[in-house]
Amino acid sequence: MGFKKTSSVITISNLTTESAANTFTENEVDLQLSSLDQEVFVLLAIDVSPNPPDMVGGTDTATSVSVSSTTRTSEGSIGDNNVLGAGQSLIRSDAPTNGVAFQHFSGETPTANLDYIGILATNNFFVQIEGLGNAGAKNTGVRLWGYRAKADAATYAALVQSEVLSS
Repeated sequence: MGFKKTSSVITISNLTTESAANTFTENEVDLQLSSLDQEVFVLLAIDVSPNPPDMVGGTDTATSVSVSSTTRTSEGSIGDNNVLGAGQSLIRSDAPTNGVAFQHFSGETPTANLDYIGILATNNFFVQIEGLGNAGAKNTGVRLWGYRAKADAATYAALVQSEVLSS
């Protein structure tokens, strides 16, 4: 791949809150990359931390989160090409006082020794959140680790085209 590291490792943090309880909400986060300099962000790791869902007896509740390279109309999963990482906290309840909690997080620790887990070539990334059965709006913290790099022209064009077409 034709890119050269131009910064040390940096972290980018974001807090996204649902606009109302159980309402899909997306937040755009600007990376301030220079397209004229063919600058990209090489993603090394990602962490998502959704609020726990509310315990509502006899009702399944959840807080679902995803981080994507392009805008979405629903929260995504790691099965979607443009999703960089996802997380979900759930409570399954079949009675007024019984409930079991589950969590699923992806993208935090790859199973292989990878040089990077993704490359963002456009100037932004997106955080999606949506609750299910909660009494109040939920939020999520997101943190990305990576570095800035300059790509050669062919690599930059291919990365931008791939990112845009993955939406």
